[in-house]
This record gives sequence, C-alpha cells and structure tokens, in this order.
Amino acid sequence: MNTQAEVSVSVLDVVKQVFSVVFVVAGVAAFYYFSEDIRLLYRVLGLVAVVLLVLAMMLTTEVGRSVWDFVLESKQEVRKVVWPTREETMRTTLLVFAMVTIVGLVLWLLDMFLFWGVRLLTGQGG
Repeated sequence: MNTQAEVSVSVLDVVKQVFSVVFVVAGVAAFYYFSEDIRLLYRVLGLVAVVLLVLAMMLTTEVGRSVWDFVLESKQEVRKVVWPTREETMRTTLLVFAMVTIVGLVLWLLDMFLFWGVRLLTGQGG
C-alpha cells in the first residue's frame, strides 16, 4: 500500500513563487544595471525593498507558511535547550585545546621520526 502524502499546490502559490524569483532576479539585475547612475545606498535600499516584498509575498504561500511555522517551532525548541554553565564551557574548551596540543605534538614527533627514517634509508644524511 502506498502511503505517500499528496501535496496539493495551488496555482496561485506557484504563480507567487515564480513572480518571487522574477522579482529577485530583476532586483539584482537593476542593482547592477544602475551602478553608474544611482548611488550605492539607494541601490541597496531598493534591493532590500524588493527582498522584503518577495518575503511578504512568499509568506502568503503554503510553503512560506510552513517555513514560518518551522521557524517559530525552532525558537520554542531553542528555549528548551539546557545550556552549559560558564565553568563547564571553560573546562571543555581547555580540554579541547590540551588535546589538540597533545595530538599536534604526537604528529610532529611522528613526522620528525619518519623524516629521519626516510633520510637514513635513502642515505641522505644521518
């Protein structure tokens, strides 16, 4: 039995998504097209306005609403996280630094002895 959920996408949502892409591409194209005529501040403000318009339009689609719901649920989940104390963070950070130093020294010694061994085997010194 096939239990895949069917996704119903309305035509209006598809039109909004297509127009969103067109508006963003047109905004970026206009940003570069008017690079010599209009100051950077105004071009950036125009591009930000276009992006905000596109975001507002996308929030009216089913995909936009589901993304917004996901963001809100994520914020709730982050509030439930038990963050480590400052002491735990410092201890863990120092342990990581110590382990990186020890591994670095071991690898340096291994490299030095292997280099010495290759030089000895090839008769280049010793």
